[in-house]
Amino acid sequence: MSAPSPLLDFFKRGEVARDVRLLAAQGILAPRAHEQLGILIILLEDADPEIRATADATLARIPDESLKAFLARSDVPIGIREFFADRGVFPAEIPAIEADEPLIDVEPPAEEERAEETAANDGNGAAVEQATAVEQGGSDGERASDERPDGVVQQIAQMGFSERLRAAVKGSREMRAILIRDPNKMISAAVMSSPKLTEQEVEGFARMANVGEDVLRIIGGNRAWLKNYGIVVGLTKNPKTPVAMSLNLMARLNARDLQMLSIDRNVPEPLRIAARKKVVQNTNR
Repeated sequence: MSAPSPLLDFFKRGEVARDVRLLAAQGILAPRAHEQLGILIILLEDADPEIRATADATLARIPDESLKAFLARSDVPIGIREFFADRGVFPAEIPAIEADEPLIDVEPPAEEERAEETAANDGNGAAVEQATAVEQGGSDGERASDERPDGVVQQIAQMGFSERLRAAVKGSREMRAILIRDPNKMISAAVMSSPKLTEQEVEGFARMANVGEDVLRIIGGNRAWLKNYGIVVGLTKNPKTPVAMSLNLMARLNARDLQMLSIDRNVPEPLRIAARKKVVQNTNR
């Protein structure tokens, strides 16, 4: 079963502006391979004829060898395999080793970059305010302005929405640490769809109390990430994690972490009570 696709879900629901859909159709927005293909396939049915034609042209530019190797992976959804089978493209005998890298990654035209920079510099108060709040309120030693002399926070503050979206997918670790807390859910979803995202970063996100609940749900819905005990502990102890999810994950905790959870005043009371009962049960065995 393939991992959840947070960014793909926005396209499925039709909640994506035209300029972002066009970026995705061009291959400029380049999330993980399975999400990229899913988005391009959706855009073939877009109401805008330019987006439909662009998505079709982008799919045609994906190298056959890369596409066939990807389709051979066991975690590729059957719908994607069937789509390409109808186009005469079938899985290779040897699957690709890496599934995260996008199958096509196009750089935006220079004139587009200049236009976005001008628009951002003309005034992006919301982004400036949000980025400043992150700089002042960031916790866990993740204040990006302290990590780079040029100030990643200020850099992000000058970006328009589509630039922030691209930075979430293609940017640096420091950018992702900031953008994961962006108030726009599509930006944080793009961070979670980044092919550059590491398991260590995910563990850090799982522990952060200032990320959106949607981010924690995405992490908790990914079976591969939940194989990491640090992520399980982070989610369970995070007060923002939905209680039902925390209660489910609590069963995976070792005795020491369960004991600490039972006296942790930062977690919801139902979780703390359940942990205390579990500790008593384990003691009486």
